Amino acid sequence: MHDRDLYSQVLGLTKPWKVKDVRLGMEEQQVVVWIEWPEDLKVKCPDCGKESIIYDHAEERSWRHLDTCQFKTILRCRVPRVKCPEHGVVTMNVPWAEPHSRFTMLFEGFAVDMLQACQNRTKGQVILKISWDELNLIMRKAVERGMCRRKAEPIQFVGIDEKNFGRGHNYVTVMSDLDRGRVIDVAETNETKAIDSLWQSMPKTQRDGVVAVSMDMWEAFINSTRNNVKQADIVHDKFHIVSDLSDAVNDVRKKEHAMLLENKNESLKGTKFLWLKRPERMTADQKERFKALNKDQFAVGRAWNLKELFRHFWDYVYVKPARDFFKRWYFAATHSRLAPIIKVAKTIQNHFEDVITYLKHRITNAFAEGINSKIQQVKTIARGFRGFANYRIAILFYCGKLDLYPR
Repeated sequence: MHDRDLYSQVLGLTKPWKVKDVRLGMEEQQVVVWIEWPEDLKVKCPDCGKESIIYDHAEERSWRHLDTCQFKTILRCRVPRVKCPEHGVVTMNVPWAEPHSRFTMLFEGFAVDMLQACQNRTKGQVILKISWDELNLIMRKAVERGMCRRKAEPIQFVGIDEKNFGRGHNYVTVMSDLDRGRVIDVAETNETKAIDSLWQSMPKTQRDGVVAVSMDMWEAFINSTRNNVKQADIVHDKFHIVSDLSDAVNDVRKKEHAMLLENKNESLKGTKFLWLKRPERMTADQKERFKALNKDQFAVGRAWNLKELFRHFWDYVYVKPARDFFKRWYFAATHSRLAPIIKVAKTIQNHFEDVITYLKHRITNAFAEGINSKIQQVKTIARGFRGFANYRIAILFYCGKLDLYPR
């Protein structure tokens, strides 16, 4: 089989497109394939589809294609242009690449698969033999086409969470579709205006269908949600509250440990993770040690008991018994003389109407926390991101469940 016939089949070219020439450059380790459209055939306007004779040809363009026998393969063509009465002089579309792309669709699809598999742009660019900027461009285009293809399906439950970006207290806001387990979009900060922009980027019909939103007690999350999806219930995230209580227990332990050390008492030394671990996850040795510690009636033991007692709140089905339980727990917590526990109890009390909505909807930000782990993994592999734009692209590429492939 002649090289031209072979590459016509390899590229999947349909008539009247044909391979004009194929040249192998051993020194450059690449194959160059020239493609042409017959001069005597009409071409279609890419905007309206009307046929006309060839007006002229655009300057020769190159597209990177999949390697041939480990040789870099380049397609070249002077694409015909048509003079359309409605749209003027325009270049016709080619079947092997999207408009304005420097890569064939097959190459871009392979690059997407490569990135999804290795999650490392540096390694990906080495394997694909392209620059970091070129690979970043493929990633950005994939996310853009994926976002354009997204349909405005109804979303009942939304999660809003923040993710640390860069150094210091710099956060981005991640909005998630809890129904489908995907990231909707990412905002550059955790301020009200940024969260407003996330809500307003959703079609109104989609916003109007939101039933409940899971979030922590950050005021910007609350205010933006109340302003943009008035019909939706706010559900303060169960796991954030559990985490706040665990932090309070640890604060009690640290203060008490420091006081005991002044009297050369090391009873609480090395016990941090015992107080943070759930009993059912302790080993037999840890349970014995923990039981012994609890007998000594440390303040941290009282804090731990209050934290564990609050876990029962999430098991309630009916609102009235849950309210009664909370009143009893709140009284015990605020009379415990444990400042960190009292602080968390009062915070829960201040937001209680948006805490008890959990019993109605049973949603949490567990998915968002899982996304945070995945985002951190991508961030670690990439050794950080210099700018928000690339960070957002990476999050949507790996966590957006988008249709990324060219077609």
